Amino acid sequence: MARILIVEDEARISAFVAKGLDADGYTTTVVADGVSGLDLALSGDFDLAILDINLPGMDGFTVLEQLRASGSTMPVIVLTARDSVTDTVSALEGGADDYVAKPFRFAELLARVRLRLRQSGEQQGPRDDVLEAGPFRLDLRTRRASHNGREVELSARELKLAEIFLRNPGLVLSREQLLSHVWGYDFDPGSNVVDVYVGYLRKKLGAEAISTVRGLGYRFNP
Repeated sequence: MARILIVEDEARISAFVAKGLDADGYTTTVVADGVSGLDLALSGDFDLAILDINLPGMDGFTVLEQLRASGSTMPVIVLTARDSVTDTVSALEGGADDYVAKPFRFAELLARVRLRLRQSGEQQGPRDDVLEAGPFRLDLRTRRASHNGREVELSARELKLAEIFLRNPGLVLSREQLLSHVWGYDFDPGSNVVDVYVGYLRKKLGAEAISTVRGLGYRFNP
């Protein structure tokens, strides 16, 4: 599912929006200042941003201006208490894709999020975030996996593990490499967490999909 960045300094509002989007299946990240919001928006890790205007450090108009100056076409929905025609025009002319004034109904915001994500997907055309190897397919943007056309439900950890395998078909990957990619931090070398999650993937993708290379690690067999 799509990844959404929420840049909002009112904790009550950001928590409300994040909770609603999470419940609808989206992955959300919340930051409370403009500088952090711009840094994350420029990372390329998000599919859409919900941006407040009155932000500490850097206001939303400046965030939007610098984001568009960088060449980013990520959809941005401006969410703010400023609802004058001047502010609406400024936001839209500054590169915002939509504008929702506070107070707002979450159902309306959700509808706009879905619309902008759908339009963005239609405009992008072929993507480089779809991995395919043999009968396996992994869409990193929607976070969906399939085997022989049958959709497979994967947890966040399983999806990350599947990603590194599909990016390296036929190669032997050590437990250390898998730990670094999936968990992102040093882990107890004696832990069997990699073995456990490889077992989970085998149950979902088939036992033959991942081979154990004794003393070395695991190999994905497309």
